[in-house]
Amino acid sequence: MTNWTIAGSLRVEPARERTDLLAEPVAKALAALPADAAAGVAEIDPELADTAKFCATYGSPLTASANCVVVSGKRAGEVRYAAALVLATTRADVNGVIKRRLDVRKASFAPMDEAVELTGMAYGGITPLGLPDGWPILVDKAVADAPELVVGSGIRGSKLLVTGATLAALPGAEVIEGLARAAG
Repeated sequence: MTNWTIAGSLRVEPARERTDLLAEPVAKALAALPADAAAGVAEIDPELADTAKFCATYGSPLTASANCVVVSGKRAGEVRYAAALVLATTRADVNGVIKRRLDVRKASFAPMDEAVELTGMAYGGITPLGLPDGWPILVDKAVADAPELVVGSGIRGSKLLVTGATLAALPGAEVIEGLARAAG
């Protein structure tokens, strides 16, 4: 089992052994990863799933948290979706890098109910593992380079601990320099 240095006070267990703490599409995606891909899961209070509250309560560094956002845009009447994965200390460049990557006139965060329905995950727990086939997963280079990260698990009652390399190797993942901008 991996010794997660970013876990703070979390009790981390092997994610493949605790699929009860994962949304169904996340558990399926995790099962498809190579056997040596490190993935831990920790149960948390669902009321503390939002990144800032989570980090403050459990002592996990904000700099080791990554947020996954669902972005959409239209082109010729077709809605195009992507997931963007950026460090919690940054913001996704939705109307620059992501808009160009999707080749749409305007990109925006997908409405909450739409994101939940399409992903099969809880809002506030959406993660890059288990997203719909064909969606690009845009991974900021800082995320890909991170040795350990905390991300959503598909539900609000737990968090996944993974490596940036694992996220960068997901089907449909594209590592993009400059996907994120400094928050502020």
